Amino acid sequence: MIMVEGEVSGKKYREPFSKGVLARSLTRAEMDPNKAYTFSSHIEAQLKKDGVTLIKLDDLVNVVRQRLKEEDPEIAVQYGLWKRIRKCQDPLVILIGGSSGVGTSSIAFEVANRLGIRNMISTDMIREVMRKTSSKELLPTLYESSYTAYRSLRIPPPPELDEVLIGFRDHVDTVSVGVEAVIERSITEGISIVIEGVHIVPGFIREDLVSRDNVHMFILTLEDEEVHKGRFYSRCRQQWARRPLERYMNYFGAIRRTHKYFESQANKYHVPVIENIDITTTIESIIEDITKTYGSEDHVTETKG
Repeated sequence: MIMVEGEVSGKKYREPFSKGVLARSLTRAEMDPNKAYTFSSHIEAQLKKDGVTLIKLDDLVNVVRQRLKEEDPEIAVQYGLWKRIRKCQDPLVILIGGSSGVGTSSIAFEVANRLGIRNMISTDMIREVMRKTSSKELLPTLYESSYTAYRSLRIPPPPELDEVLIGFRDHVDTVSVGVEAVIERSITEGISIVIEGVHIVPGFIREDLVSRDNVHMFILTLEDEEVHKGRFYSRCRQQWARRPLERYMNYFGAIRRTHKYFESQANKYHVPVIENIDITTTIESIIEDITKTYGSEDHVTETKG
């Protein structure tokens, strides 16, 4: 049996080499699952042939990367990035925002899966929890959608102001309190998480949180209005969809106004804006930006896996 020796917080541990664990890490680096398992079997066979019974985790990673460089250089790069992120001692908090329909949920799921992050939450879920603790009379905009929050404003804004954005900001400002609580808890507990939704707006989450090297915010956009509409058509065809297409189309103008607000806030606070046309391109852009700071020597320590 081949044993792998790693170290966590200065304490060493040993566990049996697992083709399944290695294959799973390779699939996160975009290798085909069948190919990943075959590759893992070849690594195991190579170690046995060399008479290896105990190998350090870092040495195993180097063996895998060297063979990947020979067989598939692109996967080798992706695998290297994934391992760098996995070895960081600080939890990774990824915030993905954008107006309704731009695809924050889909991208958040893919990014979490790609990076091996097990925790993901939608800001809509945070909003639902907050609704249970506050009455409609106290926080009326909380009981509306982000793009219809203006309908619950107690005092109508002056004609020269955009009532849609006034309501949207009030709605986001309220939910941001819950978002901040989740971020703080994740950092305190050392839990990596992806948080996505329309309430992830630059300028609304405390600077001391979003300025951390292990907290990364991204805004997704769709400049073409017809493409944006198409996302709603696609969403409402799904069996799990609860809101009728007619509702989205009736408020599409309001949704696009919040869309422009996302862009302006992102530019103001220097938050990356990603045109979410191609899922693969979007994911690669997010991961590339994260690894510019997260995964440096200041954050890296050896971790299990």
